[in-house]
Amino acid sequence: MSPVDRISVIAITKNGVKIASRLKGTPGCRIYAPAKLDTGDAGIEWYQEPTSAKIGSLFEAGGALVCLFSLGAVIRLITPHMKSKKTDPAVIVIDDGANFVISVLSGHIGGANRLTVDLAGRLGATAVITTAADVNRTVAVDMVGREFGWEIEDDSTVTRVSAMMVNAEKIGLLQEAGERNWWSGPLPENITRYSDMEELAGSGSMGHLIISDVALASVPENSVIYRPKTLVVGVGLHGDTSKEKIRAGIQESLGRFGLHPGSVARIASIRKPEDVQGLVQFGQESGIPIEYIDREDLAQVSTPNPSRVVSAFEGTPSVSEAAAILASGGGLVVEKQKFPPDLTVAVARIEH
Repeated sequence: MSPVDRISVIAITKNGVKIASRLKGTPGCRIYAPAKLDTGDAGIEWYQEPTSAKIGSLFEAGGALVCLFSLGAVIRLITPHMKSKKTDPAVIVIDDGANFVISVLSGHIGGANRLTVDLAGRLGATAVITTAADVNRTVAVDMVGREFGWEIEDDSTVTRVSAMMVNAEKIGLLQEAGERNWWSGPLPENITRYSDMEELAGSGSMGHLIISDVALASVPENSVIYRPKTLVVGVGLHGDTSKEKIRAGIQESLGRFGLHPGSVARIASIRKPEDVQGLVQFGQESGIPIEYIDREDLAQVSTPNPSRVVSAFEGTPSVSEAAAILASGGGLVVEKQKFPPDLTVAVARIEH
């Protein structure tokens, strides 16, 4: 599987078209070439507009853009469309002899570096990657845990800490939650793990990587904080519970126990005959997935705060606690919080 979902390959020479055709088996790949080169190959989209216009539309469409023509020409063509390293698509250049596959733009966030290696392997070419973290085989500060959906709380320090990383300055690492296999093999020599915040703060490190799902009152200067998706919020609710009530209850429950909302992986609740619209709306607005669990499964879970009233109405003695436990596969970190008359909230942590 390719590292990006959609790959637009554009060739503007006869030889480039031949090379592009060798990439047809790449998942998500579509090939474009000028109509004047039309060979009748139905697997290629032959465009009529100027190549500059086609490049612009493909760039704006996102995904990845693979250009089989000179690096200088590509730079001139994409420059008017570039906006931000956070949103620009991956751009890759392949020379007309398929000797080199060059990562040009969005090497990390856009996936150009990984795709460059993939395409080079398919073509038997040399991958050319110039980003410092990859060249020096060290941690790319802006990519930690990306495959697991981790998010940076505040990216204002990323550039500074990235420079420290590639210059092999002392970096302190504190991981309190999340997947442990985000880095394979021994850590680079300039990175030292610490067991708690006090130890990290007193380590004398120049920069810091913190991976945590708790709200942090203070952190050392030059820290990049990652929020792994480790928390599952279980909710018990009525059919008419509003999205505002759900939002307020979840926020208060997380805040009361010092948990960070950026680490919520999903919401879990009982499967009802009809979905609770307030919960559906909250999920849509927050972007947090909702998992529904059958009452029979919830009833099998042992919880610290079962309720006869809930059992009478829902057919299970627990909804919020049982749902959080089942959906996380872990243990409760917040027992049932009541928000009368129509909402309960509990939180469990996914253990890795």
